[in-house]
Amino acid sequence: MLNPWTFIFLCFLHLSSFNVVLGGVGDSLVSENPFTPKASVIRYWNKEIRREITKTHFLLSKVSPLTAVDSASFSKLAAQNDLASHLPSFCSSAKLFCFPDLSPSLEKHPKDERFAVYSNMNFSNYGTDRLAGVDSFKNYSEDSNIVVDSFHRYSRDSTGHKEQFANYASEGNVVDQNFHSYAASATGGSGNFNNYNREVNNPNLRFSSYGDDSNGHGQTFTQYTENANAGNGQSFSSYGKNGNGVPNEFSSYGKGANVIGSGFSGYGEAANGANDSFTSYGFDSNAPQNTFKSYGDGGNAAVNTFSSYRDQSNVGDDSFQSYAKNSNGEKVDFSNYGQSFNEGTDKFTGYGQGAVVQSIGFKIYGRNSTFKDYAKKEGIVFGRYNNGSSSETAQVKGGSSAVNKWVEPGKFFREKLLKQGTVMPMPDIKDKMPVRSFLPRTIVSKLPFSSSKFGELKRIFHAGDNSTLETVMLDALKECERAPSPGETKRCVGSAEDMIDFATSVLGRNVEVRTTENVKGSKENIKIGSVKGINGGKVTKSVSCHQSLYPYLLYYCHSVPEVRVYEADILDPKSLEKINHGVAICHLDTSSWSSNHGAFLALGSGPGRIEVCHWIFENDMTWTISDS
Repeated sequence: MLNPWTFIFLCFLHLSSFNVVLGGVGDSLVSENPFTPKASVIRYWNKEIRREITKTHFLLSKVSPLTAVDSASFSKLAAQNDLASHLPSFCSSAKLFCFPDLSPSLEKHPKDERFAVYSNMNFSNYGTDRLAGVDSFKNYSEDSNIVVDSFHRYSRDSTGHKEQFANYASEGNVVDQNFHSYAASATGGSGNFNNYNREVNNPNLRFSSYGDDSNGHGQTFTQYTENANAGNGQSFSSYGKNGNGVPNEFSSYGKGANVIGSGFSGYGEAANGANDSFTSYGFDSNAPQNTFKSYGDGGNAAVNTFSSYRDQSNVGDDSFQSYAKNSNGEKVDFSNYGQSFNEGTDKFTGYGQGAVVQSIGFKIYGRNSTFKDYAKKEGIVFGRYNNGSSSETAQVKGGSSAVNKWVEPGKFFREKLLKQGTVMPMPDIKDKMPVRSFLPRTIVSKLPFSSSKFGELKRIFHAGDNSTLETVMLDALKECERAPSPGETKRCVGSAEDMIDFATSVLGRNVEVRTTENVKGSKENIKIGSVKGINGGKVTKSVSCHQSLYPYLLYYCHSVPEVRVYEADILDPKSLEKINHGVAICHLDTSSWSSNHGAFLALGSGPGRIEVCHWIFENDMTWTISDS
């Protein structure tokens, strides 16, 4: 006689060995193992939504690829709070965004090396006690999706040793690099970072105790994080502490970057004869944020130069807290500082307090700056300090090039352009986030999702302290836990079933979900073909869902009242061939939007005065009441 559990298991295997046709789906018959996450979503859709899903529906491409067996296995591990010990296989099988666990490299490199093909490495105690020589990291981790590198006690106690980082991790997607105790107690030599992290999507670079107690070991950062996008930026903590005669040069640092932040904490603390130069730092960037805390504290005879710092940027915020405090003979020169075309802010708190024989010059310095507890004594000179607004010359005048620098052409447009025959620019609608999948509801429902349980989340996904992954997860949680705006209903969803539940709770069961078909036409001029207004072009409401960066596919979904939604054929303006089928949404009530919103900078108006339209980007989507 068969054991009952053995009989059930054999039945399960029998069913799993066939492609079972799911009934009740009309012309969308789908051959699928009935126990897979995809089969579960198909059944759930057909139960909750009046329109049956087709087997080619784009939403199904985002469903978990887990097999029936793996789904059940990982669900059990989640229930037992044991996913963390199986994270590599879980991430691989479920197509998640996870960082590799780095172990110290045991490789020996007694001679000069050229690292051109390495990626995701931990260089621990590398180059210790090296005498002269050059190590070159050229095209290292180039064009990678996830780059995680750690340089721990690299080149410590070396003499005359040079490190060159050229085209390091350029064009990567999410980059996490940690330089800890790098070049500590080194004598002579230099480090050169050229084209470092260029055009990276989410850089997070940490220099902790970099160059501590070093003697004359200079660093050059040229075209560092140029044209990078978003990210947590760079952190320099105790950089050059107790150093002697250490020159550091930041040239074209963060140039052309979008929303990049840098933090300098305890930088050059108690250093002797430091010489730091910031040239074109944050130049021509969008909303750069830089914090200098206890920079040069207790230093002796330091020289710091800020030239064309944050010049021609859009907005931006800098904070100098206890900068050059208790220093001796500190010389600081700000030339063309903060000449952003759109108003930014600068805060100097306790700047130069307790300093002796100090020389600080501000030449052609931007407006909207706050000096609190600033040292009031001789040696501080303000030349051509702009009380007038530099942004007054950059007011919107039908879309000047300066104002539109950070508003991509075609990103926002007026509703009247959505008519057949219109030629217009299309922005880059390509999804730049790592490819991920939803989790099955049976798994995601067992995982914590709140800032109050963030420690448990970090343990599950192996997110180290101060790591990029920690920041990414925390940012997503904060946005999801943020109170909704007036009139907004919102929810973050990590499974297709949860998205269906939210959309139907707002719009009812007679719904459709749409997205732009592909990315063709991006960053080019397009011609509008036939146009169809959803719900007859009447004012309606929708549920829009936008991706959030998180280990699994996570969408921020929110109700959008008073909109009109359109479908439009997109044509090549020369051949008139159809290249895409776009979905656009027009927001009719913009009265609650910020006056600094990019739409108003681009279109030349203000909140509540105009409607604003935009395309639905790749992998974003909008739900509406069905036309049928």
